[in-house]
Amino acid sequence: MKLTTNYLGLKLRNPIVVGASPFCDNLNAVCQLEDAGAAAIVMHSLFEEQIDLEQRALIHHTESIADSNAEANSYFPRFEEYNLAPDHYIRQLGRLKAAVAIPVIASLNGRHAGGWTEYARLLESAGADAIELNLYQLATDPEVDAEQVEGDMLEIVRSVVTSVKIPVAVKLSPFHTALTQFAVTLDRIGTGGLVFFNRFYQPDFDIEELEVAPHLKLSDPSELLLRLRWLAVVSPHVKASLSASGGVHTSQDAIKAILAGAHSVQVVSALLKHGPPVIATMLAGIQSWMSEFGYTKIDEFRGALNLKRCPDPAAFERANYIRILQSWRV
Repeated sequence: MKLTTNYLGLKLRNPIVVGASPFCDNLNAVCQLEDAGAAAIVMHSLFEEQIDLEQRALIHHTESIADSNAEANSYFPRFEEYNLAPDHYIRQLGRLKAAVAIPVIASLNGRHAGGWTEYARLLESAGADAIELNLYQLATDPEVDAEQVEGDMLEIVRSVVTSVKIPVAVKLSPFHTALTQFAVTLDRIGTGGLVFFNRFYQPDFDIEELEVAPHLKLSDPSELLLRLRWLAVVSPHVKASLSASGGVHTSQDAIKAILAGAHSVQVVSALLKHGPPVIATMLAGIQSWMSEFGYTKIDEFRGALNLKRCPDPAAFERANYIRILQSWRV
């Protein structure tokens, strides 16, 4: 029985990928994940704000006249700026590549074209097997329309894709007017993979202090449903590799994502809750299910329930909406 899969042109030993998370900061943890069966790991994102901060700090500390003598401590960037430095990220990428045999996927997170191509090349030179572009953009300006928002995103992707030889995946948001069309356009400009979806951490309100309070909540399996729907809708229309990210906690979740058309699934919250052994449990569950239904390899059932192959395509469209609403009785 073969669990191997091809994601971003990378032959993975199974579909379980460790998604972007703090795990990549700990070499010992990454080695444990590899030993547990992880097929690849995505580093947490290098943010546009980090790159901007480093560039501003460099300009300030090299061009400022004040305190610029050789003995002045203020000549050097502050300690917290070193923590945010992209150079640290690139060095950690090199350490990960030296420590494990599984593919390491670097991640860039931003919303302007800026210097993405330069850093994409640096990540490629440092040994990244692929790059995941996390296009986080919340459109709050009423003067900016959807066409401009998506146009800017496409320009970022196009510039990165053409600047490196390694595959580039795009981590999508579900909040597009015509998500399938946008995915097809990304596919046409050379994107190697699409990740469904970015998780948006919603701020809460502190009604005592009258402040906006950031809140981190791990995913739960209910979030998978949105991923399944759009994977099933998009998968028949693109050549790019597809990955489910968010809501994958069990072998059943992974199987559902593959049935929808995914080549891989990204797992984070389940690992944070249960540790590396959860990977072995998931892989055993996938193998057991495949044996029960007579499958010998992943490719045999990938996409079996997508929009074009599903016995009831209307289940993904408006008819399902009507049917579900009418099923309730009070």
